[in-house]
Amino acid sequence: MESQIIRPGHLTAHQTARVLGVRLDAVRQMVKRGQLTRSGGTERQPWYPADQVAALAAKRRTLDAA
Repeated sequence: MESQIIRPGHLTAHQTARVLGVRLDAVRQMVKRGQLTRSGGTERQPWYPADQVAALAAKRRTLDAA
């Protein structure tokens, strides 16, 4: 279940997974590897900075195209 109230400029874990085209577990692994930083929310419903997610998505697209 996604949080109903989220700060502007942030994405939920579900939204982040959708933007990156990965599963939730992959989002957690990205955090663990330091590729993505949590920026709020709760332990069970973290938020991620939208600009960081967009940059990571662009980087993944560039790597996929190469």
